[in-house]
Amino acid sequence: MNKYYIFITGGVVSSLGKGITAGSLGSILEERKLKTTIIKLDPYINVDPGTISPIQHGEVFVTKDGAETDLDLGHYERFIKNKMTSLNNFTTGSIYAEVLKKERRGDYLGATIQVIPHITDLIKNRIIKLSKKNDITIVEIGGTVGDIESLPFLEAIRQISIDINKKNVLYIHLTLLPYISTTKEIKTKPTQHSVKELLSIGIQPDILICRSEKKISETERKKIALFCNVSKKAVISLIDLDSIYKIPKLLQLQGLDDYICKYFNLNVPIADLSSWDKVISEEKQSTEIITIGIIGKYTELPDAYKSVIEAIKHGGLKNKAKIIIKLINSEKIIENKYNQILEKLDGILIPGGFGKRGIEGMIFSIRYAREKKIPYLGICLGMQLAIIEYTRNVIGITSANSTEFQPNCKYPIIALIKEWDKKQKKYYKKNNLGGTMRLGEHICIIKKNSLTYKIYKNKKISERHRHRYEVNNLLLKKIEKLGLIISGRSKEKNLVEIIELFNHPWFIACQFHPEFNSNPRKGHPLFKSFIKAAKIYKKKLL
Repeated sequence: MNKYYIFITGGVVSSLGKGITAGSLGSILEERKLKTTIIKLDPYINVDPGTISPIQHGEVFVTKDGAETDLDLGHYERFIKNKMTSLNNFTTGSIYAEVLKKERRGDYLGATIQVIPHITDLIKNRIIKLSKKNDITIVEIGGTVGDIESLPFLEAIRQISIDINKKNVLYIHLTLLPYISTTKEIKTKPTQHSVKELLSIGIQPDILICRSEKKISETERKKIALFCNVSKKAVISLIDLDSIYKIPKLLQLQGLDDYICKYFNLNVPIADLSSWDKVISEEKQSTEIITIGIIGKYTELPDAYKSVIEAIKHGGLKNKAKIIIKLINSEKIIENKYNQILEKLDGILIPGGFGKRGIEGMIFSIRYAREKKIPYLGICLGMQLAIIEYTRNVIGITSANSTEFQPNCKYPIIALIKEWDKKQKKYYKKNNLGGTMRLGEHICIIKKNSLTYKIYKNKKISERHRHRYEVNNLLLKKIEKLGLIISGRSKEKNLVEIIELFNHPWFIACQFHPEFNSNPRKGHPLFKSFIKAAKIYKKKLL
C-alpha cells in the first residue's frame, strides 16, 4: 500500500483541540484496518519538553522507548492502539540542534546553512522516516497559522505534497467559529481569514474542522465552503461535548473518514466504533460520585497531571463511578488545616514531581491516608515520600529524607543510585543537569501473595519510568522488617519498584508511572483497583 499523509493545522486561536482531533481521527482510521500513527511537531526552541516547567507546558509524556515528549502524545495513545516512540514528537529546537551538529561536523561540505532547504529537508526526512512502517501518518502542527515559530514546519508540509504526490497528501485545518450570544450568530469571518493566511504560504486546506458552541447550519456550511474553496462535505462541525470520547463517533457520523478514504482512493472496511460506544455507555452508567484528591506542586495547571487525571477517570469508568478530582496544592496543607482538606476525600494520590517545594505537605497527607485507612496511590515521588513518611513516623528515624531535598541528610533512604551503588548505571541516561534519569519502559517482577500481584494477575509487568532517585537498598532491611512490603522489584531485583502496607486496606506506591499505560477502553489495573477501594472506603463511612 502507498503511504498517505494527513497534516492538521490550527487557526484563529490555540488550544482548540488539535491533539484530541488527531487522536480521534486516528482511532477511526485504525478501525478501518489502516495502520495509523501520529506525529506532533512543536514549534518551541527547547530540544524537548523534559526541562520545561509543567506549570508552563503541562505534563511530560514518556514513551515506551524513553523519549520525553509533548502531552499530546498521551492523547494519541489514549485514542489509538499504535504506541508512540521518540520519532512521534520533535521540536524546532531538536531540528536546529541536529542541523548545527551536522554543520560543525562538515556534513554540508561548506554550504551556507539556511531554513530552506536544510531545516525543511530535515523536517521532511523525519516525517517520512516514521511513515515507512505505517499506512497513514497524521501530523499535527503545534501553534496556529501565522505564528512565526511554525513557519518552517508549514513550509516543510507544503513541500511534501510536491515531493511525494498531492494525491497522497491531505490538509485539515482546525479553526474556530465563535458564537455571539447577543446576536445568536456563528461568525465565519475568523475562519475565512485563517484559511487566507494558510493560502498565503501555499497550502489549500482540503478539509475544515470547525470548533463551535453550536452546530453549524447548512447555510453556514455552504458559506464556509464557498469562501474557503472546499467541498461542503469537507466542512465538519466539531461542537463542544461533555466527553472527548464522543468525538470519534461525531466525526464518523459526519462522514469524515469516508471523505478521506475516498480522497485517497482506499478500499477499506467501515470502522467499527463499538469499543467507543462501550466507553460512552460506561460514562452514562457512572453515577456513584467518588472524590479523589491529587496532592501535588503543579496544581495551577491541570494539564500538568493530564495522564493521571485521565487514568483516574478510566478507573472510574470501569467501576461505574463518576470521579470528582480535587487538585490540592501541597504547600497549603499545614498541620492546623489539613483535616479540613483531606477528610472529604475518598482516595488520595500523590503524583510525580521534582524539587523540595511542598514536600512536607505531601508527607503529611501520606500519614493521614495511612492512619485513617484511606486508599492511597503514590506515583514516583509519591512512592519515595511514602517510604520517607513510614521511616520517620512508624520506625522512628526522624532524620530520614531524600538527598534531593537534603543533600547531606543523616538517613538518605532515597538517593541517586551513584550515591549508594556505583555499579548500577545501565538503567540511566546522562543529561546536562548532572544527575541521572531512568526513562522508558522497564520490567518489574511482582511478589506473589501481594495485593499488587492480585491486581495485576501477573508476575512480570512492564511500566514506564521518569526519575533520578531510587530507594537506598543499604538502608532498606530495617524498614522491611517493620511492616513495609516490597511487592515489586526491577528485573534484576536490585531496585525497588512497588511498595504496599500489610495493615492497610489499600496502600500502594510505585516508582514508575502507570498513568502512561492507561486508556479509556481498557483502563489500568492499578487505577481500577484504586477506585474500587475508594468506593468501598466511602461505603464504610456512610
